[in-house]
Amino acid sequence: MNKSLVVGVGIGVLAALGVAAVAGNHFAQPSPQFAEVIAVQPHTEIIKTPHEVCHNVNVVHRRAVQDENRITGSVLGAVAGGVLGHQFGGGHGRDIATVAGALAGGYAGNQAQQSLQNSDTYQTAHRRCSTQYTQEQRTKNYTVTYKIGHTQNTVVMDHKPGSVIPLDSQGNLKLNAPIEQKSE
Repeated sequence: MNKSLVVGVGIGVLAALGVAAVAGNHFAQPSPQFAEVIAVQPHTEIIKTPHEVCHNVNVVHRRAVQDENRITGSVLGAVAGGVLGHQFGGGHGRDIATVAGALAGGYAGNQAQQSLQNSDTYQTAHRRCSTQYTQEQRTKNYTVTYKIGHTQNTVVMDHKPGSVIPLDSQGNLKLNAPIEQKSE
């Protein structure tokens, strides 16, 4: 045989073995079964729940006044003051003391009736209600940063994953209900 033919066949066999070895090595590597979770960022929202709060309030009312001008108090005071004033002095001085007593008694009776009318009150209970809100912070979803081999991506998930996320046979994430998927 020709020496160059033997060398050519040898090189060809070696090249074919090398290609077969590389191809076999590439196909022999198992695809990853899990993506490694690198970071989990929760997204929260504040939920406001309304509820009614009621309490009783005592309200003070003034009774209706029947004698707006306080005539009754003025008359009774004037009569009492006149009787008292009439007890002092004699003659013309007694008349002046009676008039002065009637005037002072009339004024005092008027003021006494005003004080009584202002303090003539009663109370009623009124129910007052208002709407108040309780706030609660809830986790809405999670932005998960994961790594498959040397490739890093993020996905938004409705639940918090563990340290790894399973992959399907094509190397895609197995998610229950992905909300959004994006690459970095």
